[in-house]
Amino acid sequence: MIDDEGRTRHGAVVTRRSHPQRGLDYYLLLARARSAPADPTRTRGEHPAAPEGILVEEFVRDHEFVTVGLFAAAWRADDPRWLSCASLSRVMRTDPVSLTRVVPSDRSGAEIAYQQLGGGRLPDEAALRSSFLDYETLATAPLLRLGPADTPAGFREKRTYRVLFAKDLQVEQVEALRGRWNPPPGGQGGRGPIPQMPAGHRRAGDDLFSWTLHRIGGGLAWGLDVTALLATELDDTVGPVLDDLTQTVRQHGLIPVVTERFS
Repeated sequence: MIDDEGRTRHGAVVTRRSHPQRGLDYYLLLARARSAPADPTRTRGEHPAAPEGILVEEFVRDHEFVTVGLFAAAWRADDPRWLSCASLSRVMRTDPVSLTRVVPSDRSGAEIAYQQLGGGRLPDEAALRSSFLDYETLATAPLLRLGPADTPAGFREKRTYRVLFAKDLQVEQVEALRGRWNPPPGGQGGRGPIPQMPAGHRRAGDDLFSWTLHRIGGGLAWGLDVTALLATELDDTVGPVLDDLTQTVRQHGLIPVVTERFS
């Protein structure tokens, strides 16, 4: 939880941004006994294993929109308390077995699961945040300059971000993201065995954003590389665009790990 001065209860100071606080991230925790990995493309209620609990998370960002910390809390039907679990939430991102049991959801899906598991009405987000009792600091590094900024004419600043994701995508999920961000003319597109990586671009006010999702680390993870061309000294469009793109990828099955700035 962050107070009005931008200080977490554990003392980490972050700068409040002008855009409204975004919602929490929700995940369904699947039962341990399962015969096949979960398919994140399935709709709610169609998972091969029923959920046994819910995980809620919130990343903390600094003034440059880089993630610096993580809050998390989990609830299970067999122990109906919301338990703070930031450190475990961070560790699960490096454990392939744990990742198969964590399925991204929206709040509506979490509400349905919570009610079906006997929890009643899911607490509002203010109440859920009150369960964030521990804070996991995420390592940050000095800004990595990969080369000259090379800002195009008409823009004041060029920035490059990478959002790192855990889990994996199937070909169908890659195509779904590609179709959402860059639909082919007339709604028709090739369905080759190795589709192009999802990419897109958009304007936010006078600022221009472009991005590409691709495998990194020898195929062990996915990275969403985002280039922001800012027209003025203001950077209020950066956070909302990064949030929107991250949530879109999350909705297709990947789990965000960290957001870094490269230039």
